[in-house]
Amino acid sequence: MKKIAVLVLTGTLFVGVLLGLTAWQVTRFMSSEADVPENGIDFEIASGSSFSVVTRDLVDQGIIESDRWFRLYGRWTGQASAVQAGHYLLLPGATPRSMLKQFTSGAVRLFSFTIIEGWNHRDLLAALHANEEIEASMTDEDWVGFLADLGASVSHPEGLFLPETYRFARGTTDRKLLTQAYRLQEQVLAEEWAKRDESIPLKSPYEALILASIVEKETARADERQRIAGVFTRRLQKRMRLQTDPTVIYGIGPTFNGNLTRKNLRTDTPYNTYTRHGLPPTPIAMPGRAAIRAAVNPAPGEELFFVATGLDDGSHSFSRTKDEHDAAVAEYLRRLRQQRRQGE
Repeated sequence: MKKIAVLVLTGTLFVGVLLGLTAWQVTRFMSSEADVPENGIDFEIASGSSFSVVTRDLVDQGIIESDRWFRLYGRWTGQASAVQAGHYLLLPGATPRSMLKQFTSGAVRLFSFTIIEGWNHRDLLAALHANEEIEASMTDEDWVGFLADLGASVSHPEGLFLPETYRFARGTTDRKLLTQAYRLQEQVLAEEWAKRDESIPLKSPYEALILASIVEKETARADERQRIAGVFTRRLQKRMRLQTDPTVIYGIGPTFNGNLTRKNLRTDTPYNTYTRHGLPPTPIAMPGRAAIRAAVNPAPGEELFFVATGLDDGSHSFSRTKDEHDAAVAEYLRRLRQQRRQGE
């Protein structure tokens, strides 16, 4: 009996020592630094991959030396079944423990996509399709159905997507990013419309979006947005034609060659604000929050005209009367001729 007790005790001690040694080895391994390049590495866990496949991929890519302790730790802690598919950016200093936490939290690598103020819907779709991390599913023929799915009250996509930088995981679809941008533009437009100057002649948030898109195309200067919006607002109030070149260019469409002619200005289209009164039927570009804010809170004043100064700063000269405007136009043309002579 005594001999059996000694054997049992010895076996128990051996198992305890073995378990303790294993736990120490696992802990040491999980806290050791993985072999990650200085600029990091993109590690993919494919959808449906087992934990064994994940650990083997880590070994095959030289990130960890052995999958034995990694697999053991994952199963001991129950994290082996919680690993999520996706692309993960592993950074220098990562340990097996920190990587496993990353894999189970779903902290996948995020990429950026920026919608630029002033883009039109063709620019937007082309940029989405040019991004290799975004899954393309939309064509130009899909806009009407897509907007209907979003519950939009209009069928033309122009102006409906907020210029902003969006973060996304690899494989995100263009539709998902567009949906996010649409919802944000809805929110921004509602917020700015609620704070509008109620004396403006705009009847709806959509009209504000149209005017904001014109302001966006007319100037990139923050200090001019409200002033230009003020000019257009007063022209609308006085039933003067807006006479803004960007709307004419938009009406010409993709065939515009960069040279706006007098014939273009005289050719009537729904977007020609030289031949038609009021706003064009839709926005002509994607306006940002600042342009929307300017459209609904224009600067007060008496100015009814503006023209580029011809200076390198993108500024404009503003006038109250046609005579003042004609003089400003003459000065702009003089500067233009001078610049051309200097460039010869």
